[in-house]
Amino acid sequence: MSNVFIFVGHSGSGKTTLIEKLLRELSVRGLRAATIKHAHHKVELDTPGKDSWRYKQAGAVMSMLVTSNELQLVADAVDRREPDQLAQRFLGEADLVLAEGFSHASGVKIEMLRRKCSAAPRCAVEDGLVAMVTDVEEVYPQLPHFALDDISGIIRFMLDYSLDSNSISKVKQGGDE
Repeated sequence: MSNVFIFVGHSGSGKTTLIEKLLRELSVRGLRAATIKHAHHKVELDTPGKDSWRYKQAGAVMSMLVTSNELQLVADAVDRREPDQLAQRFLGEADLVLAEGFSHASGVKIEMLRRKCSAAPRCAVEDGLVAMVTDVEEVYPQLPHFALDDISGIIRFMLDYSLDSNSISKVKQGGDE
């Protein structure tokens, strides 16, 4: 099963940008990373009227659209909305899963906290918080802190954390030790 890291933080803190940078570096290192994004608003997942949409409307529990180089899956997630459950069900090929949002979900969390957005964190250590990406040094001093641009350090932390629970090879960590 893939290791899931939930990135939480206030709106505008830079979660999406950070995840994009992490994905690029993980890919360069030969790791397969997947993402799960939590949206608070209704999003159109498939194009109304198209075949895969029609199949879903007709009662398919999952509808998959496959092109020559991409795949889109639309599935009911009514009973399985937690990042770990979604990763286990759909993202088994990934070495790591980076989830954005899900601040109230259970799981391993890394919080992006920027003083310009808020000096108060969204999550507590008891919520699964294991590290901070922040410019607010005084928050949770017992946790590892990473600078907002320390992509290599964050990846090294994630891979070390993952090694405790699975077989992602230390060789794939790369970077400057």
